[in-house]
Amino acid sequence: MTDTICVRCGAVTPPHDVVSVASPDGAFRLLCSRCFNTGMAHLADVHTFEHPEFTPVCLPDADGVVHEFHFRSLLFGDQLSLDAFELASGGEDCAGFHFQLLGDPQSDPFELLGVLVQKVKRALAVRHVVERSGHLEVAGTTVRGRIEWDGSENGRLPCVVIDGRRIDWTDFGAMLMAFEGWQFRIELVDPSDEA
Repeated sequence: MTDTICVRCGAVTPPHDVVSVASPDGAFRLLCSRCFNTGMAHLADVHTFEHPEFTPVCLPDADGVVHEFHFRSLLFGDQLSLDAFELASGGEDCAGFHFQLLGDPQSDPFELLGVLVQKVKRALAVRHVVERSGHLEVAGTTVRGRIEWDGSENGRLPCVVIDGRRIDWTDFGAMLMAFEGWQFRIELVDPSDEA
C-alpha cells in the first residue's frame, strides 16, 4: 500500500494512519489521524484534547519472537480508542497482531498506552496454535483470535488471525477436525475487551 495525502493538512500519511471520513455531500475524504482527531474534538466539544504521538515498541511473544507494535489514537466523541498493531508484511493485509483499548479522552494518553501495552504482553504470552509436521494445530482447547475479511473469498467466508498469523477458513476448519465429536462454544468479544 502506498502513502496517502491528507486532504485537510496535506501531510503524506502512511496507510495505517489514514481515516476515511464522510463529507456532508456524501463523498469520502482521507484524513490523517491528527486531522481526524482535531475535527472530532471540535464536534465533541473536547477542548483539552491533544493528539498523542507514540513511538513503536518491540515486544516478544511466547516463543521469543519479537513483534514491533505501532500505535494510533482516534477520538470518537466521548471515547479515545488506542490501537496497537503490527504492520502487515508480504501483502497480507489482515495478518499481524492488533489490539485496542477504549478510554476517556480527558485521561492521560500515556497512562492508557501503559494499560494497552500490558494487555498486549498478556496476549503475546499465550500460544494458541502450534506447527507440527508442517501443519498448524490448536495448541490446547482454547483458540483466541480475530475475524477478518478474506479478499480471496470475495466476502463469502472470513479468514481468522490467530497468534498474528492469517489462517483461511478452510485451514481453520481442518485444524478443528482434530476435535471431531467435541462440543464448542463461540463467544464474540469486542476488540477493546480482554479476550
